[in-house]
Amino acid sequence: MFDFTALDFDSSQWFVLCFCAVMVGVAKTGVPGIGILAVPLLALLFPAKASTGLLLPMLAFADLFAVAYYRRHARWPIIIRLLPPALVGIAAGSLLIRHIDNNQLKPLIGFIVLSMLVLNYWRTSRTKGSLHVPTHWSFAVTLGFFAGLTTQLANAAGPIMVIYLLAMRLDKHSFIGTGAWYFLILNWLKIPLFVWDGRITLLSLKTDLLMCPFIIVGVVLGILILKKIPQKWFNLIVQLLALAAAIKLILTIFN
Repeated sequence: MFDFTALDFDSSQWFVLCFCAVMVGVAKTGVPGIGILAVPLLALLFPAKASTGLLLPMLAFADLFAVAYYRRHARWPIIIRLLPPALVGIAAGSLLIRHIDNNQLKPLIGFIVLSMLVLNYWRTSRTKGSLHVPTHWSFAVTLGFFAGLTTQLANAAGPIMVIYLLAMRLDKHSFIGTGAWYFLILNWLKIPLFVWDGRITLLSLKTDLLMCPFIIVGVVLGILILKKIPQKWFNLIVQLLALAAAIKLILTIFN
């Protein structure tokens, strides 16, 4: 496990931590897809498991602001539908984390996200948006499970949730509100498991506390950005960010 004893990070590590903290805030209240970018950035400068332990408390803290601001916009039937398979995925991730390297998982996540993006593009382009949203229980179960699995292993469930919420054709405020409540529940449930795994320690939490002001800056920026983005551009930006993240994750297979 990474030694946080003195918090003697170099300037590049502190810069990336602060930048990722701002991105986490923006992702929770404005542009969801951007949050996945924090995963590879932190993993570049910190050991993979330690990087996930640094990121989770920042996500959980930002979730509080997102829920407070968008609490009335949540679609609870969607959340309730996704939670049971997500909890199963988290349980599976807790077992797998002891036997799999995060670097092995990243390309798999990328392929899953890329496949869903292609499917979503085909559905909208071939039918000009008139195709019915998938309603079979297996659609929610499959995405919910993978969301739980990937969030437990690498805090990388954002793109999966993005694809599901886009498929539900929510307006941008319901999109943010539903995702905020969903990840608030999952991220706070994950914290004890991360402590048990040794990925979160008192000293790593001290680092996260120093990032709180930067997260708040990102939260405010996200709210301002969301107010300025039309629905059409909002959907496009989210999909492009998810695509970029998927490609980045897939390319790690060649490293």
